[in-house]
Amino acid sequence: MRKQQKFPKVSLALLILIVMASIFAGFLSPYPEDMMDSSAICMAPGKGHILGTDNLGRDLLTMILYGGRASLAIGIGASAVSACISILIGTVSGLCGKHIDNLLMRFCELLLSIPSILLIIFLQAIWADANYLSLSVIIGITSWPNIAKVVRNEVRQVAKSDYILAARTMEGGFLYILRRHLLPNIISSIMFMVVSNIGTAIITESTLSFLGLGLPLTTMSWGCLISMSREAMLSGSWWLIVFPGILLVTTLLCITQTGEYIRKKNNRLYSNL
Repeated sequence: MRKQQKFPKVSLALLILIVMASIFAGFLSPYPEDMMDSSAICMAPGKGHILGTDNLGRDLLTMILYGGRASLAIGIGASAVSACISILIGTVSGLCGKHIDNLLMRFCELLLSIPSILLIIFLQAIWADANYLSLSVIIGITSWPNIAKVVRNEVRQVAKSDYILAARTMEGGFLYILRRHLLPNIISSIMFMVVSNIGTAIITESTLSFLGLGLPLTTMSWGCLISMSREAMLSGSWWLIVFPGILLVTTLLCITQTGEYIRKKNNRLYSNL
Protein backbone atom coordinates (compact mmCIF):
# COMPACT_ATOMS: atom_id res chain seq x y z
CA MET A 1 0.00 0.00 0.00
CA ARG A 2 2.84 2.38 0.78
CA LYS A 3 4.39 1.76 -2.64
CA GLN A 4 1.05 2.39 -4.34
CA GLN A 5 0.62 5.70 -2.54
CA LYS A 6 4.02 7.05 -3.54
CA PHE A 7 4.24 9.91 -5.98
CA PRO A 8 4.82 8.43 -9.49
CA LYS A 9 8.14 10.18 -10.10
CA VAL A 10 9.34 7.87 -12.86
CA SER A 11 6.02 7.95 -14.73
CA LEU A 12 5.72 11.73 -14.46
CA ALA A 13 9.35 12.22 -15.53
CA LEU A 14 8.88 9.98 -18.57
CA LEU A 15 5.64 11.74 -19.47
CA ILE A 16 7.26 15.17 -19.24
CA LEU A 17 10.18 13.91 -21.35
CA ILE A 18 7.84 12.59 -24.04
CA VAL A 19 5.80 15.81 -24.09
CA MET A 20 8.88 18.02 -24.27
CA ALA A 21 10.40 15.87 -27.03
CA SER A 22 7.20 16.23 -29.04
CA ILE A 23 7.02 19.99 -28.49
CA PHE A 24 10.65 20.50 -29.57
CA ALA A 25 10.51 17.96 -32.38
CA GLY A 26 11.82 20.56 -34.82
CA PHE A 27 15.06 20.84 -32.86
CA LEU A 28 15.46 17.16 -31.90
CA SER A 29 14.50 15.40 -35.13
CA PRO A 30 17.50 14.49 -37.32
CA TYR A 31 15.64 15.10 -40.58
CA PRO A 32 12.85 17.38 -41.87
CA GLU A 33 9.32 16.16 -41.29
CA ASP A 34 8.48 15.63 -44.98
CA MET A 35 11.88 14.27 -46.10
CA MET A 36 11.81 11.04 -48.15
CA ASP A 37 14.95 9.14 -49.13
CA SER A 38 14.36 6.67 -51.97
CA SER A 39 17.73 5.04 -51.27
CA ALA A 40 16.77 4.18 -47.66
CA ILE A 41 13.40 2.46 -48.06
CA CYS A 42 12.55 0.04 -45.20
CA MET A 43 16.05 0.39 -43.79
CA ALA A 44 16.63 -1.38 -40.47
CA PRO A 45 17.81 0.62 -37.43
CA GLY A 46 21.42 1.59 -37.79
CA LYS A 47 23.80 4.40 -38.60
CA GLY A 48 22.07 7.42 -40.10
CA HIS A 49 18.61 6.20 -39.09
CA ILE A 50 18.63 5.18 -35.43
CA LEU A 51 15.12 3.69 -35.49
CA GLY A 52 15.05 2.79 -39.19
CA THR A 53 12.85 4.05 -42.03
CA ASP A 54 9.44 3.23 -43.49
CA ASN A 55 8.42 2.10 -46.99
CA LEU A 56 8.69 5.69 -48.26
CA GLY A 57 12.19 6.27 -46.89
CA ARG A 58 11.06 8.51 -44.04
CA ASP A 59 13.04 8.48 -40.81
CA LEU A 60 11.06 6.70 -38.08
CA LEU A 61 12.51 8.77 -35.22
CA THR A 62 11.45 11.98 -36.97
CA MET A 63 7.93 10.61 -37.54
CA ILE A 64 7.63 9.55 -33.89
CA LEU A 65 8.69 12.99 -32.62
CA TYR A 66 6.34 14.89 -34.93
CA GLY A 67 3.59 12.30 -34.48
CA GLY A 68 3.67 12.93 -30.74
CA ARG A 69 2.54 16.50 -31.35
CA ALA A 70 -0.60 15.35 -33.14
CA SER A 71 -1.52 12.54 -30.74
CA LEU A 72 -0.91 14.57 -27.58
CA ALA A 73 -2.70 17.61 -29.03
CA ILE A 74 -5.76 15.50 -29.87
CA GLY A 75 -5.64 13.79 -26.46
CA ILE A 76 -5.42 17.04 -24.51
CA GLY A 77 -7.93 18.81 -26.74
CA ALA A 78 -10.49 16.00 -26.48
CA SER A 79 -10.04 15.81 -22.71
CA ALA A 80 -10.56 19.58 -22.41
CA VAL A 81 -13.74 19.42 -24.51
CA SER A 82 -15.18 16.53 -22.50
CA ALA A 83 -14.27 18.24 -19.20
CA CYS A 84 -16.06 21.46 -20.18
CA ILE A 85 -19.20 19.63 -21.33
CA SER A 86 -19.28 17.33 -18.31
CA ILE A 87 -18.83 20.19 -15.82
CA LEU A 88 -21.62 22.17 -17.47
CA ILE A 89 -24.06 19.26 -17.76
CA GLY A 90 -23.21 17.83 -14.34
CA THR A 91 -23.57 21.20 -12.63
CA VAL A 92 -26.93 21.95 -14.27
CA SER A 93 -28.17 18.47 -13.36
CA GLY A 94 -27.01 18.83 -9.77
CA LEU A 95 -28.46 22.28 -9.17
CA CYS A 96 -31.75 22.07 -11.08
CA GLY A 97 -34.92 20.28 -10.15
CA LYS A 98 -35.84 16.63 -10.32
CA HIS A 99 -37.28 16.67 -13.84
CA ILE A 100 -34.26 18.30 -15.50
CA ASP A 101 -31.94 16.08 -13.46
CA ASN A 102 -33.72 12.93 -14.62
CA LEU A 103 -33.77 14.12 -18.23
CA LEU A 104 -30.03 14.84 -18.31
CA MET A 105 -29.05 11.64 -16.50
CA ARG A 106 -31.22 9.50 -18.82
CA PHE A 107 -29.51 11.22 -21.76
CA CYS A 108 -26.11 10.33 -20.28
CA GLU A 109 -27.18 6.71 -19.84
CA LEU A 110 -28.44 6.65 -23.42
CA LEU A 111 -25.05 7.79 -24.72
CA LEU A 112 -23.25 5.28 -22.50
CA SER A 113 -25.37 2.48 -23.96
CA ILE A 114 -24.07 3.24 -27.47
CA PRO A 115 -20.55 1.95 -28.30
CA SER A 116 -18.43 5.08 -28.40
CA ILE A 117 -16.38 3.99 -31.41
CA LEU A 118 -19.54 3.64 -33.52
CA LEU A 119 -20.72 7.08 -32.47
CA ILE A 120 -17.31 8.58 -33.23
CA ILE A 121 -17.23 6.98 -36.70
CA PHE A 122 -20.75 8.28 -37.40
CA LEU A 123 -19.89 11.84 -36.34
CA GLN A 124 -16.58 11.72 -38.23
CA ALA A 125 -18.45 10.70 -41.38
CA ILE A 126 -20.75 13.72 -40.94
CA TRP A 127 -17.82 16.10 -40.32
CA ALA A 128 -15.96 14.53 -43.31
CA ASP A 129 -12.71 16.49 -42.95
CA ALA A 130 -10.36 14.77 -40.46
CA ASN A 131 -8.00 17.17 -38.67
CA TYR A 132 -6.84 18.09 -35.16
CA LEU A 133 -9.98 20.10 -34.42
CA SER A 134 -12.51 17.60 -35.75
CA LEU A 135 -11.00 14.61 -33.93
CA SER A 136 -10.60 16.55 -30.68
CA VAL A 137 -14.21 17.79 -30.76
CA ILE A 138 -15.74 14.48 -31.84
CA ILE A 139 -13.81 12.40 -29.30
CA GLY A 140 -14.53 15.03 -26.63
CA ILE A 141 -18.29 15.18 -27.17
CA THR A 142 -18.56 11.38 -26.95
CA SER A 143 -16.52 10.89 -23.76
CA TRP A 144 -18.18 13.24 -21.24
CA PRO A 145 -21.11 11.24 -19.73
CA ASN A 146 -19.06 9.35 -17.12
CA ILE A 147 -17.44 12.55 -15.85
CA ALA A 148 -20.81 14.36 -15.88
CA LYS A 149 -22.33 11.74 -13.56
CA VAL A 150 -19.46 12.21 -11.09
CA VAL A 151 -19.78 16.01 -11.30
CA ARG A 152 -23.52 15.76 -10.72
CA ASN A 153 -23.03 13.70 -7.54
CA GLU A 154 -20.38 16.07 -6.22
CA VAL A 155 -22.50 19.16 -6.98
CA ARG A 156 -25.54 17.69 -5.22
CA GLN A 157 -23.43 17.24 -2.07
CA VAL A 158 -21.81 20.68 -2.21
CA ALA A 159 -25.08 22.43 -3.14
CA LYS A 160 -26.44 21.73 0.36
CA SER A 161 -23.71 23.87 1.92
CA ASP A 162 -24.68 27.12 3.60
CA TYR A 163 -22.44 29.30 1.44
CA ILE A 164 -24.09 27.95 -1.75
CA LEU A 165 -27.54 28.66 -0.33
CA ALA A 166 -26.39 32.14 0.69
CA ALA A 167 -25.02 32.85 -2.78
CA ARG A 168 -28.26 31.73 -4.41
CA THR A 169 -30.29 33.79 -1.92
CA MET A 170 -28.25 36.86 -2.84
CA GLU A 171 -29.15 36.20 -6.50
CA GLY A 172 -25.73 34.92 -7.46
CA GLY A 173 -25.70 33.85 -11.10
CA PHE A 174 -25.08 30.29 -12.30
CA LEU A 175 -21.63 31.06 -13.72
CA TYR A 176 -20.64 32.97 -10.57
CA ILE A 177 -21.59 30.06 -8.30
CA LEU A 178 -19.88 27.59 -10.62
CA ARG A 179 -16.66 29.59 -10.79
CA ARG A 180 -16.39 30.75 -7.17
CA HIS A 181 -17.90 27.88 -5.18
CA LEU A 182 -18.45 24.69 -7.15
CA LEU A 183 -15.31 24.31 -9.30
CA PRO A 184 -12.86 24.55 -6.36
CA ASN A 185 -14.77 21.75 -4.62
CA ILE A 186 -15.31 19.35 -7.54
CA ILE A 187 -12.13 19.80 -9.59
CA SER A 188 -10.08 17.41 -7.44
CA SER A 189 -12.77 14.73 -7.70
CA ILE A 190 -12.78 14.68 -11.51
CA MET A 191 -9.14 15.49 -12.21
CA PHE A 192 -8.10 11.83 -12.37
CA MET A 193 -10.87 11.16 -14.91
CA VAL A 194 -9.80 14.15 -17.00
CA VAL A 195 -6.18 12.92 -17.00
CA SER A 196 -7.26 9.37 -17.85
CA ASN A 197 -9.36 10.72 -20.73
CA ILE A 198 -6.17 11.94 -22.40
CA GLY A 199 -4.96 8.36 -22.71
CA THR A 200 -8.37 7.20 -23.88
CA ALA A 201 -8.44 9.88 -26.59
CA ILE A 202 -4.98 8.85 -27.81
CA ILE A 203 -6.14 5.23 -28.04
CA THR A 204 -9.28 6.31 -29.94
CA GLU A 205 -7.23 8.35 -32.41
CA SER A 206 -4.94 5.35 -32.95
CA THR A 207 -7.97 3.13 -33.57
CA LEU A 208 -9.43 5.56 -36.10
CA SER A 209 -6.10 5.82 -37.91
CA PHE A 210 -5.80 2.03 -38.00
CA LEU A 211 -9.28 1.90 -39.60
CA GLY A 212 -8.29 4.59 -42.10
CA LEU A 213 -10.62 7.20 -40.56
CA GLY A 214 -8.04 9.26 -38.67
CA LEU A 215 -5.71 12.02 -39.78
CA PRO A 216 -4.67 12.12 -43.44
CA LEU A 217 -1.40 10.47 -44.48
CA THR A 218 0.25 13.87 -44.86
CA THR A 219 -0.27 14.51 -41.11
CA MET A 220 1.74 12.09 -38.99
CA SER A 221 0.55 10.80 -35.61
CA TRP A 222 1.24 7.77 -33.43
CA GLY A 223 -2.01 6.31 -34.68
CA CYS A 224 -0.83 6.68 -38.29
CA LEU A 225 2.41 4.89 -37.37
CA ILE A 226 0.47 2.03 -35.79
CA SER A 227 -1.71 1.84 -38.91
CA MET A 228 1.41 0.98 -40.93
CA SER A 229 1.73 -2.29 -39.01
CA ARG A 230 -0.14 -4.15 -41.77
CA GLU A 231 2.51 -3.29 -44.36
CA ALA A 232 5.26 -3.82 -41.80
CA MET A 233 4.16 -7.39 -41.08
CA LEU A 234 4.16 -8.21 -44.78
CA SER A 235 7.59 -6.66 -45.44
CA GLY A 236 9.22 -7.89 -42.22
CA SER A 237 9.96 -4.32 -41.05
CA TRP A 238 9.51 -5.10 -37.35
CA TRP A 239 10.83 -1.71 -36.21
CA LEU A 240 7.78 0.05 -37.67
CA ILE A 241 5.64 -1.79 -35.11
CA VAL A 242 7.93 -2.18 -32.10
CA PHE A 243 9.23 1.37 -31.53
CA PRO A 244 5.94 3.31 -32.00
CA GLY A 245 4.13 0.60 -30.00
CA ILE A 246 6.59 0.86 -27.10
CA LEU A 247 6.30 4.64 -27.02
CA LEU A 248 2.50 4.57 -27.19
CA VAL A 249 2.20 1.97 -24.42
CA THR A 250 4.72 3.84 -22.25
CA THR A 251 2.80 7.10 -22.64
CA LEU A 252 -0.51 5.45 -21.80
CA LEU A 253 0.98 3.73 -18.73
CA CYS A 254 2.45 7.02 -17.48
CA ILE A 255 -0.89 8.81 -17.93
CA THR A 256 -2.74 5.94 -16.22
CA GLN A 257 -0.40 5.87 -13.23
CA THR A 258 -0.59 9.64 -12.85
CA GLY A 259 -4.40 9.53 -12.94
CA GLU A 260 -4.46 6.63 -10.48
CA TYR A 261 -2.26 8.57 -8.06
CA ILE A 262 -4.62 11.56 -8.26
CA ARG A 263 -7.58 9.27 -7.59
CA LYS A 264 -5.97 7.64 -4.54
CA LYS A 265 -4.82 10.99 -3.18
CA ASN A 266 -8.34 12.36 -3.55
CA ASN A 267 -9.80 9.28 -1.80
CA ARG A 268 -7.38 9.66 1.11
CA LEU A 269 -8.26 13.35 1.34
CA TYR A 270 -11.97 12.56 1.61
CA SER A 271 -11.36 9.77 4.11
CA ASN A 272 -9.54 12.20 6.42
CA LEU A 273 -12.39 14.71 6.38
